[in-house]
Amino acid sequence: MAADTTLTHEYLMILGLPAFSEAATGMLLGKDSPVVSEGRAFGIQCLSGTGSLRVAGDFLAQVMEKGNLLPFVDCAYQGFASGDLDKDARIVRYFVGRGFELFCAQSFAKNFGLYSERAGNLTIVVKDANVVANIKSQMTILIRGNYSNPPAHGARVVLKVLSSPDLYEEWKGCIRLMANRIIDMRKGLRERLEKLSTPGSWSHITSQIGMFSYTGLTLEQISYLVEEKHIYLVKSGRISMCGVNTGNIDYLAESIKEAVVKFPASN
Repeated sequence: MAADTTLTHEYLMILGLPAFSEAATGMLLGKDSPVVSEGRAFGIQCLSGTGSLRVAGDFLAQVMEKGNLLPFVDCAYQGFASGDLDKDARIVRYFVGRGFELFCAQSFAKNFGLYSERAGNLTIVVKDANVVANIKSQMTILIRGNYSNPPAHGARVVLKVLSSPDLYEEWKGCIRLMANRIIDMRKGLRERLEKLSTPGSWSHITSQIGMFSYTGLTLEQISYLVEEKHIYLVKSGRISMCGVNTGNIDYLAESIKEAVVKFPASN
């Protein structure tokens, strides 16, 4: 990309980079999906997952009022939850297979590491391909008054990887490696907490998926970890599993037990 003199920093179109959205939609639904080949599914580049949610939410204010509800999925971790792109998209493909129209907000912040690029895609599946042009027209109006158009660089990075068989396979291997590492850390943390006879049940550590985990700790326990153990987590008890590694997992488990014992949760 750096050597490609045809690439500029000019504005993208309001609906973004079409090839990026096509590649992202194909990754989500499967390139052989009938709704793709029949022209009943399409993507709109948005500002990562939250931007996709906002645009779709704006589009749905009127639909909801009429009572015509439809599935709206937030897919922020495809490939990063289980390590398998197809498995993580199962619920979306299930609804599509059942004949539902749906919206799905995709983010490439986590699985591509493009946090600052705000690379997102809003995939829309409809029953009648004739309505696609009308939906795109309304989306254009909404986005023009919202943020005008999305950034190009991150979308081009994703497009380059998803459209290159070699890069695509290499990327899938990378996210599989990262996902498996997080899964291993979840398993290791639970095993250590249980081995230490830490009060309470810790099955939720391994039943949850993704980069973060809700520990279930109380505010007192959290304050103790932050102030005394320099283990930082938010007041909801959510902790980043990406920060857990083989060098600190024992210290983390021992500190959690210490906090739970010193400040037992009230019944």
